[in-house]
Amino acid sequence: MGKGDPKKPRGKMSSYAFFVQTCREEHKKKYPDASVNFSEFSKKCSERWKTMSAKEKGKFEDMAQADKVRYEREMKTYIPPKGETKKKFKDPNAPKLGEMWNHTAADDKQPYEKKAAKLKEKYEKDIAAYQAKGKADAAKKGVVKAEKSKKKKEEEEEEEDEEDEEEEEDEEDEEEEDDDE
Repeated sequence: MGKGDPKKPRGKMSSYAFFVQTCREEHKKKYPDASVNFSEFSKKCSERWKTMSAKEKGKFEDMAQADKVRYEREMKTYIPPKGETKKKFKDPNAPKLGEMWNHTAADDKQPYEKKAAKLKEKYEKDIAAYQAKGKADAAKKGVVKAEKSKKKKEEEEEEEDEEDEEEEEDEEDEEEEDDDE
């Protein structure tokens, strides 16, 4: 736990945690030299907790409530240390790519802008469907849609790759014609 702030208030304990702490203290008093098997001890505490009446648990619940009040009081006055913020990774090629995009002709940008518009439209439809149907229904459909859209996306990418190859070939042909002239 080396990273934690030592000045931060200790967390609040549950009623069960107070019960286990009490059991541990009782066990140490009865058997001061005995080693404790944690898993067995935890099972026994758990069984004992389950069989306790609400009245018996009340003592521990009161302790937990008092600890919660203490924790909330201490957290109000606690000011966490500033700490060091890590520098965000900055891609050195991003400015170059932005510059290239700005100098690209409108005709060359058109297929990418169309694709972006389609994706934005799809996103807006998906968000509207999600909000209209609720989280659970949309999530169920989203899994099925995701599988279908993944296949469709792969097909579209293959088509785009073919189109890009054709465009490159056309550009090469035009360059060769320009060189011949």
